[in-house]
Amino acid sequence: MTGLTRRTFVQAAAAAGVLSAAKAAPTADVKIGLYSITYCGVWYRGDALTVEQVIGRARKFGYQGVEIDGKRPHGNPLDWPKARCQELQRLASGEGLEIHGVAANNDFSNPVPEVREAQICFVRELIRMTADLGAKHLRVFLAWWGITHHPMLATYDIAEGYWPIVHEKFSEEEIWGWCRESLIECARYAGEMGVTLALQNHKPIIQDHHDVLRMVREVNSPHLQVCLDAPLMPDKGAAAMRAAAQAVGSMQVMSHFGGEFDRNPDGSITGVDRIDGVVTGETNQYYRDFVRAMSEIGYRGYISYELCHQLPIVNGETVGIEFAHKNAQLAAEFMREIIRTEYGKKPAWQAASTISRNEQQRR
Repeated sequence: MTGLTRRTFVQAAAAAGVLSAAKAAPTADVKIGLYSITYCGVWYRGDALTVEQVIGRARKFGYQGVEIDGKRPHGNPLDWPKARCQELQRLASGEGLEIHGVAANNDFSNPVPEVREAQICFVRELIRMTADLGAKHLRVFLAWWGITHHPMLATYDIAEGYWPIVHEKFSEEEIWGWCRESLIECARYAGEMGVTLALQNHKPIIQDHHDVLRMVREVNSPHLQVCLDAPLMPDKGAAAMRAAAQAVGSMQVMSHFGGEFDRNPDGSITGVDRIDGVVTGETNQYYRDFVRAMSEIGYRGYISYELCHQLPIVNGETVGIEFAHKNAQLAAEFMREIIRTEYGKKPAWQAASTISRNEQQRR
């Protein structure tokens, strides 16, 4: 042990043991991501941030990863050749962040075959872009209304209005079949490029997690998994959250949360949902129930924040980008605290098992 005293040797060995234990430990709790749609410049008054600026904001607010929206101004694959993707991956890594996913805004339900084929081409290019970014997952829809910019800010109303007209002459099973065939093809492309598709429980065709699971089973590919999101669930009660989580189990690979947030006088944060400009209820409890359910199934992926709805009007104008900054920052704090507390708890079944063992020992 030339040049190494007994004390320093013991210290070095102990440090090495700590490092080995750290490496051997299971992956830390579910991670928090920032979904770039928050800064697309379509919901607030003001310009979009660049993807590079979104990465900077994510680092500033304490996020661990970024999910890129798969359309302009952020993630249209036409704008992202392989070299640019790799450059962005290096930038994110240098900031200590992971580009963990990409989000497709696809619609496989259109009755016109040429439109469906164009959508398949679009998703295939997004799969390529996802792989070039070093990301693991591409979030997909079965169908999507889309949004329009009218007259200045985004709205769902126009696209939602014509969607039923386009589909009214076709049965639900026929539309479902188009979506299934499109996903089967895209899952094959995903497998070829080392990417996993994550089907989100998003309307209009999907109503709940049962529909998601039905489609995943019918596609029958390891390259199609699940993105179960709490805000999209029709029943947000604790029992429903737990039942849905147990049903998707290990197929859960992505998730999102949303809403608006305010800091209370005591420093705590309250979240609320808003629909059509009206606050519809607090998010605090149902997100806690959802995260607890994710903990019980051992989920260790990302839950990404998105600000993606019509925002408040103040003094006759839609709020500006400062509103997005505030909510992105508070959302990270809000979810971090829920994860810290809920992932630190034993699942109910495990706690009951412990109580049972203790009771047997006393006897």
